[in-house]
Amino acid sequence: MREPSERGAAAVEFAILLPLLLMLVLGTIEFGRAYNTQITLTNAARDGVRVMAIANDPDGAKTAAKNAAASVSTTIPTSDVTLSTNVCSTGNQVTLTIKYTLSTITGIAGPFPMTGKGVMLCGG
Repeated sequence: MREPSERGAAAVEFAILLPLLLMLVLGTIEFGRAYNTQITLTNAARDGVRVMAIANDPDGAKTAAKNAAASVSTTIPTSDVTLSTNVCSTGNQVTLTIKYTLSTITGIAGPFPMTGKGVMLCGG
């Protein structure tokens, strides 16, 4: 008696597992992009708040934050960069918040609103 042919078994198994593997790979890529964006926004907020805390320059602080976040997007509007105060008096805290909406590559989920926040004591 002849054994049944298994010629197509590998192709069927591959067809069943391919969507799962693609979701895993694309999910990893999307998570990596989101994590990188979050770190960049947080560092940008820290750079901006540092300028505000030392130089007491609100416009300079916003510009520094936007420049530091340029690797994420060069089109972040100034209205998405906010300061808790426009005058940084010695001994008080100042907070800079930068907002960005991350669109996804796959379009399966998202877009994701993200926020970077930096807090520093005025006066250096």
